[in-house]
Amino acid sequence: MVHFYDHVDDSLLKFAVIIAKHKDKWIFCKHKQRNSWELPGGHREPGERIDTAAKRELYEETGAIAYTITPVCAYSVSMCGREESFGMLYVADVQIFESELHSEIEKIRITDCLPDVWTYPDIQPYIIEEYTRRSNICK
Repeated sequence: MVHFYDHVDDSLLKFAVIIAKHKDKWIFCKHKQRNSWELPGGHREPGERIDTAAKRELYEETGAIAYTITPVCAYSVSMCGREESFGMLYVADVQIFESELHSEIEKIRITDCLPDVWTYPDIQPYIIEEYTRRSNICK
């Protein structure tokens, strides 16, 4: 189950996930060891600021080198009786990419459509839905 919050204590934030766009199209990543698509993002390193983690993950997973990035909201995931895990959701508008990727990501896809096969189908479609809902409220 995914929940969304306007604010949570920074010490709880373990992940950064980025809804990345390029020319109003979605950017999704394909990990080298998976046959599915995901939003860029990942774990926060010890001592790292959550916004720094978001920028690092955006670069590592998409090759983005010129972009704007903005926090959207905090979120949490709780599944199968495990402890609730918190992350921060960002949106990024990417203008320029590096010529090649230097991480575990095999390739990126820039598209108008959401993936048919998600790496995290119980989480990331809900993140997109919440981002879309919040974006429409602000218009």
